[in-house]
Amino acid sequence: MKYPEHTSTQYDVELKTVCASVLRMGEAVESQLRDALEALATGDLITIDRVIKDGIVVNAMEIEIDESCTNILVRRQPTANDLRLVKTIIKTINDLERIGDEAESIALMAKLMIRKNSSLLPRYRQIIYTADIALEMLGAALDAFENLDTDAARKVGRKDDLIDEEFRSILRHLAAYMMEDTGELTMALNAALVARSIERIGDHAKSISGYVIYVMEGREGRNV
Repeated sequence: MKYPEHTSTQYDVELKTVCASVLRMGEAVESQLRDALEALATGDLITIDRVIKDGIVVNAMEIEIDESCTNILVRRQPTANDLRLVKTIIKTINDLERIGDEAESIALMAKLMIRKNSSLLPRYRQIIYTADIALEMLGAALDAFENLDTDAARKVGRKDDLIDEEFRSILRHLAAYMMEDTGELTMALNAALVARSIERIGDHAKSISGYVIYVMEGREGRNV
């Protein structure tokens, strides 16, 4: 991570270590989300269980990073940019943990549909298309965090509008689908829940990118 160095070498080490931990957590969440989408496509129980177990690991990582940030706040009493960076890290890991929760929700939904072909899920292709955008946003948000790149962060935020548009389209089609075929209400509701999880993942990725703008410019960036 590109960041001004301090007179205290140990302080630099602490900040760089915790930032590296955030990126490792981000990689774990990305992997968890990919596995959840694979589980949705295949219904593979081993993959589903891996997503759930990875959630435990992600939660532990959040706790560890949060404790490291608390120690920095207490021992270093950071000001200005350093304080914004620590606050950004705390917010970022919270959003990453929530993305992991949504990945688990998708995996659990795949488990509920284990005896059905998930490719027959209403609006399945559109849902997967939207999920790919969300996954791309997450990766880009983590890159923006690593490089403290505000231009890249803004591009991530703008992509959330596309996810919101796709989500609204999915819901409209599902509403029409349920009126036409009341015998498949459960499948339609399952599709809506999966789509909702994906939409939330996009929101969290946008928030992470907004924190990058905050740490570099000192102003709210989630709506930029």
